[in-house]
Amino acid sequence: MPAGRLGLRGPSLPAARRRGQEATMAKKETEEHTELLAKIKADFDDRLARLAADPQQWIEFVERAAVFGARYTLTNQILLMVQAHERGIEPRYFLSYGNRAGTSGWRARGRQVRLDEQAFKVWAPVRRRPTEEQAQEWEAAGRTVKRDDKGRPAVQVVGFQLISVFELSQTDGEPFEPPTVQRVRRMKVAGGQLPRLLTGDDPTGAYDDLVKLIKDEGYAFELAPARSGYLGTANGVTVTGPTTRLVQVREDVDPAQRVKTTAHELAHIRCEHTAGTRLGEDLHRGRKETEAESVAHLVCKALGLDTHVYSDAYVLGWANGDLNLIRECAETILRVSKKILFDLTPADADSSAVAETGLDVGSQPA
Repeated sequence: MPAGRLGLRGPSLPAARRRGQEATMAKKETEEHTELLAKIKADFDDRLARLAADPQQWIEFVERAAVFGARYTLTNQILLMVQAHERGIEPRYFLSYGNRAGTSGWRARGRQVRLDEQAFKVWAPVRRRPTEEQAQEWEAAGRTVKRDDKGRPAVQVVGFQLISVFELSQTDGEPFEPPTVQRVRRMKVAGGQLPRLLTGDDPTGAYDDLVKLIKDEGYAFELAPARSGYLGTANGVTVTGPTTRLVQVREDVDPAQRVKTTAHELAHIRCEHTAGTRLGEDLHRGRKETEAESVAHLVCKALGLDTHVYSDAYVLGWANGDLNLIRECAETILRVSKKILFDLTPADADSSAVAETGLDVGSQPA
């Protein structure tokens, strides 16, 4: 019996056509998403390969990372750099568009993203509480599952998704000064007055705090005459032994050099070059120096002191084009730099931007 005689009607032609159009659009979006993911991976692999092949590319990477204050993961650092380069944009600061209530993103700053501006894509972690069944599957596969004090799966990172953010130059509205590490710290320690940058002086005001961080790691700290003690011909040295834990820095260097050298020695400690899980690794000395000097440069530049990355021992002669080695080194300098900058800067220095974009600087997709 025809459906119409029972009062049942099949879908109207317009409705069927609409569903067909929606299916076509969904398929197109899936294809575009797949194409975007392929491009992102290709761009990342290409930039990583250039880092491994050309020391100058490494220096460029550290210089650009310093602008962001090590806020982003290696993956997002490269992703933002590639997109900015393609568009001819000098990247300074990124936020989401903002919610409808105007309490987040650029809208909370009184700024609007201009029409037709193309968003930048970055990876952000997806956090939720997995089901017990999912948690057991993950544990069976060897994955660590966070649980609360009652044994239930806790809210945790369950995956990653691409989200949209926009650069300051893509917005109009109220005046906005990016809350860089340098600006936030200077405003804190100088009572709102930015110090004059004098040749030979240390504009960061971070020396005493760096010394404290070294002492907090269980090391004594000394300013010593050149070539005395453990220094030899070095500007600074970190000594770790059964009865000695000591950092020495030359006392006759200018304040700018003194703070950079102190940051370099702290970086050796924080990178676990002298103790910890990495002590037993076969770390080429060039790699240790590259990591420590890169951290010192990134930290100092983020604080307002350009230390000019050295080009001798730090030219990646140890890498021989090994992409995994370069990636591990880059991830180390970002992780250590971020932690040092966090320790040197008020806790709220950049928390709003991270929270609003959904970015987790400590995580990244595999």
